[in-house]
Amino acid sequence: MKQLTFGGLVACLCLRLCSASPSDLADAIKTVRAVGAEGRGNAEASAAWKKLAASDLSQLTTILSGMDGTDDLIANWLRAAVDTIVSRETVAGKKLPAGDLLAFVRDTNHHPRARRLAFELVARIQPNTTDKLLSGMLDDPSLELRRDAVDRVIADATRAFDAGKKPEAIQRYQQALQKARDVDQIQSVARKLRELGETVDLPKLFGFLTQWKVIGPFDNADGKGFATVFSPEKKIDFAAEYDGKSGKVRWSDYVTKNEFGMVDINTIYEPLKSVTAYAYTEFVSDKARPAELRLGCKNAWKVWLNGKLLWEREEYHRGMQIDQYRLTGRLQPGRNTILVKACQNELVEKWTVEWQFQLRVCDHLGTAILPSAAK
Repeated sequence: MKQLTFGGLVACLCLRLCSASPSDLADAIKTVRAVGAEGRGNAEASAAWKKLAASDLSQLTTILSGMDGTDDLIANWLRAAVDTIVSRETVAGKKLPAGDLLAFVRDTNHHPRARRLAFELVARIQPNTTDKLLSGMLDDPSLELRRDAVDRVIADATRAFDAGKKPEAIQRYQQALQKARDVDQIQSVARKLRELGETVDLPKLFGFLTQWKVIGPFDNADGKGFATVFSPEKKIDFAAEYDGKSGKVRWSDYVTKNEFGMVDINTIYEPLKSVTAYAYTEFVSDKARPAELRLGCKNAWKVWLNGKLLWEREEYHRGMQIDQYRLTGRLQPGRNTILVKACQNELVEKWTVEWQFQLRVCDHLGTAILPSAAK
């Protein structure tokens, strides 16, 4: 058996002396959950954490349950306690409570990160069990577990292809594509399907918005255009014309052919600097529902849903990626309006030329929400 150092023995003794009884374990979890931003409550949480970390393996799922409804900061505190318990107790030769952990994993009401941690613990001692469990996790609300389940389907597809079973490989790749929610997984499977001669509609799969009305350019000298309320922010009137940066401006139609929904404003006008533009579209929903508008943009931007400003960011050329910003809102039944403001600053270096954005509508897991007319 692995021997502990003197320091390790002292640490274990200290943890056991501080061990939480069943009656105060809940209080310790509550204290850790009360940790605030900028270190508020850290001293109290540190003392409570020591009690949690001194618990035995029978308390693992209780501590894991403490992650429910928390943010990443608090989840990290509780995960560290779980890791400490597992490390200490397994070195001492004690066995993980596989049954309790499996039941925890199967309960999708728990925090996704907590379920993933429980899954990893079970995998240490029962890898065959967790492998079988993955077969039923293609629709799991934990994106990490879902990713593993999709990887399993991709592996099946690859084996089928290597065995000369092309139709089976295509079927499995298509299944993986429909269930995947991580961008890199989707792109990888799409490439495989295209290599096999299949058509993949990525804009529809992601839920990118491709048809817009665009107007500009308005001024953004000295960055003042970001805060300036130009006419499109006051009222949408497609017949109107307004004073722009260098003359009259009007709304024009824009349809992007980019499979990742890129709206390249430079292709509408020309590469310009110190300018502002607006893009408008409508989204028809068959019902009221929560939704996320996920934006990628390296310019300063604002986004409105049904006239309500969802979020804004005055930052330029920070980089851009799919789902860079996740804006939460609520779709109303029927017609919904979406307005995007994109500002370009004065920098003239080549890497500052891009004036563009991409926007998609999805649920909190990244599943595309399609306009009702497209269903």
